[in-house]
Amino acid sequence: MNNAKYAHKRRFGLAALGLAAATALVLTGCSSSGGGGDTNPSGSSTPKELTKVTLTLNYLAGGPNSGFMLAKEKGYYEAEGLDVKIQEGQGSATTASVVDQGNSELGYADGPAAMQVTSQGGDVLIVAPVLQTNGFSIMSLKKTGITKVSDLVGKSVGVQPGTAQSNLFNAVLAANDVDPKSVNIVNIDPAALVGSLLQGKVDAITAGADSQGVQLRDQGADINEILYKDAGVPTVGLSMIVQGTWAKAHPELVKAFVKASLKGWDDARKDPDAAAAAAVKEFPAAGTKEAFIKQLNVDLPLLCSPGAESMGKFPQKNWDATYDLLTQYLDLPTSKPITDYYTEDYLPEDLPSC
Repeated sequence: MNNAKYAHKRRFGLAALGLAAATALVLTGCSSSGGGGDTNPSGSSTPKELTKVTLTLNYLAGGPNSGFMLAKEKGYYEAEGLDVKIQEGQGSATTASVVDQGNSELGYADGPAAMQVTSQGGDVLIVAPVLQTNGFSIMSLKKTGITKVSDLVGKSVGVQPGTAQSNLFNAVLAANDVDPKSVNIVNIDPAALVGSLLQGKVDAITAGADSQGVQLRDQGADINEILYKDAGVPTVGLSMIVQGTWAKAHPELVKAFVKASLKGWDDARKDPDAAAAAAVKEFPAAGTKEAFIKQLNVDLPLLCSPGAESMGKFPQKNWDATYDLLTQYLDLPTSKPITDYYTEDYLPEDLPSC
């Protein structure tokens, strides 16, 4: 081959290589541009498909449920392949019913409320307790001198009919050898509960330490609180729930949600300020960051119950105690074992430690 022909072929080959390199650069630039292309676990640059699910909260957004908003804010759900829509609830019993009916894939509800739905033929399972002990308490103005359950004899106590704290109040009385007939029970609308105590219409109320307790202090009230957990009624608290049938059909989705949520709650206990800020960002009309932090400061000590080794896993003896109390005072049937109400099948192996 003469030199002229060799030079011509060499120039043609280099030009082809240059065109190929330029094309590769263009394609690389397209795949990494703002088209939503996240690298998936296989290492490819195809966008990860997110599965849409809905989480219905126990009530209005606030400190008691802010760990979920923090998990969403930090991208933990997205990292697990989930696109989670968080919506406010209208009470734990309603949330449990919504999940039972299949109108929300996931829920956050008070454990006893969810168990009542199941006991009545519903298909609701607790998959991970978040608050391993309930935050219910008996509140009174300090001037009344009520510091122990026996001090309620001859006094009036305001309750919210149908709520878990109301239904479990008799358990508190029984655990402290107080005859229910010796206490004047007054049914009060939830919106009037705090006002009734402040105005002296009742001597005490049963309510949530992270809700009405915070409200009373914010209004300058000097109060005494008797927590149910310290008065012999340490039932399981707010928990992640699912419809059992749906969970069996989508085990990986449930596992992914529980893992990401517990990670968010673990972060919340380390940084309550960030959790409160995430809740305000997701639900700006729900309240202030300062109010949510006050609620969180009440709830965070309840993330782990006595004897618990990790978040999300309630000790068996505590499940048994909850079962005994609920079969006695919330009419749960003794024919159904405690394992009909909860499962640990969807817990991650690496649970945050207590």
